[in-house]
Amino acid sequence: MNVTEAIKARRSIRGFKPDPIPDDLLRDILDVARFAPSNCNTQPWHLTVVSGEARQRLRQAILDEINAGKAPSPVFTPGDVNLQGPLKDRQYQCAMDYYGVMGIERHERDKRTALAMKNFEFFDAPHVGFVSMPADLGPTNAVDVGIFLQTLMLALVERGLASVPQGALALYPDPVKAIGGVPEGYGIICGLSFGYEDVGAQINDAIMGRADIDDIVTFIRAC
Repeated sequence: MNVTEAIKARRSIRGFKPDPIPDDLLRDILDVARFAPSNCNTQPWHLTVVSGEARQRLRQAILDEINAGKAPSPVFTPGDVNLQGPLKDRQYQCAMDYYGVMGIERHERDKRTALAMKNFEFFDAPHVGFVSMPADLGPTNAVDVGIFLQTLMLALVERGLASVPQGALALYPDPVKAIGGVPEGYGIICGLSFGYEDVGAQINDAIMGRADIDDIVTFIRAC
């Protein structure tokens, strides 16, 4: 698989098999991802990978906070804040496509909520990662973290694995910090559930479109 094939093959998968990734394979993938570029080689990212029994305990701890009515407390501004114009339109279309695949109508609020809660169940993936960076850094550093995340996701695809990046997993950071996996002074930017795709699962039929190149690129050839 070349880079172009990996980029086009990667998409957000939300239905996983329970089979864990062998430790040696997982370490090999992460060893590749660490070669992602960053500004002045600062490498501001940190990845906390939670699996096995720890994953089960963490899942329940997050759900307990939500069910108790605890307000979200993200360190960084969530990605759906302040969206306007075509960005808001794309977010809306994404939601409609997702609900449509799952047979959920707009007025079925309970079903939409239940689908959203699957984020905090890690979509039943055997592994979940929490991507963080120092909390006092800003957008430029977050670009570096995004490059690392994309590198990791492409390395997973190359090895026949699947993933879904989740901004929602930054909303309840305390249970993650309680297990000791996030460095002091770091804030969670997003989560990443990953493992082997459950091919044929209905939820994986959601395929999102992309904007045309002329909508996102301006070509200037003369002044």
